[in-house]
Amino acid sequence: MSLGPYASFIVTSYGLVAFVVVALIVWIALDFRQQKQALRNLEASGVTRRSAQRSGESS
Repeated sequence: MSLGPYASFIVTSYGLVAFVVVALIVWIALDFRQQKQALRNLEASGVTRRSAQRSGESS
C-alpha cells in the first residue's frame, strides 16, 4: 500500500488521533474511579441520595 508523498502526514495524523483517543479513555476511567470513591466517602459519612428516598416522602 502506497500512501504517496503525504504518507508521513497521514501516519502522524492517525498516530496523534489514536494517542488522543487512548488518553481520553484513560482520563475517563481514572475520573470514574475518583467519582466512585468520592460517592463512597459521602455515603459512609451519612449523606444520602435524593433518588434513594421513597416516593411517598417529600423534601
